[in-house]
Amino acid sequence: MSVNLTLLTVMGALYACGIYLILERSLTRVLLGLMLLANATNLLLLATGGYAGLAPMYSKDTAAGEYNDPLPQALILTSIVISFAVTAFMLGIIYRTWVLAREDEIQDDAEDRRVAKTPSFDLEDDSVIPVETSEFPLTMLGSDGQSVSDVPDGAEATVKVAGRKLDAGEAASEEQPGSLNVTPPKEGGGQ
Repeated sequence: MSVNLTLLTVMGALYACGIYLILERSLTRVLLGLMLLANATNLLLLATGGYAGLAPMYSKDTAAGEYNDPLPQALILTSIVISFAVTAFMLGIIYRTWVLAREDEIQDDAEDRRVAKTPSFDLEDDSVIPVETSEFPLTMLGSDGQSVSDVPDGAEATVKVAGRKLDAGEAASEEQPGSLNVTPPKEGGGQ
């Protein structure tokens, strides 16, 4: 399959102009850019079809490679319908903005300016998360890694949880798998 260089050059120019026009603030230029992009896409699909061949009618005497591929043509028809719908929608938007504001350019509103001025730091999302996120206010392992807390031996270690005091050992067992404070139900669903 050979590539038509002229067709590719025209397609590239249409894509470049279309993208340039879409980035404008005027809705009419955005519409023209969308139309150029749609036509460039149609040329791209046409270029993928390869050489012009015979109509895709079956004949025993014709080799399979001599037929024209109908898929790019069907895709071009679909692209034309989609671009027509987008054009109609954009024309409706352009007409409505002209009726309401008597101008074609999109202006920044106050909310856009406010959002642009806000700092990128968000206190809720960007704050430092503490290493200990447990609901228990006391670190349950001592500094030696063995005892329940840093409370000296012989002293009573308690933790205040939900308005009641718990022994630190019981509170620490709550954080471990297979809690010691909860009696597991009998298996089999019997009561």
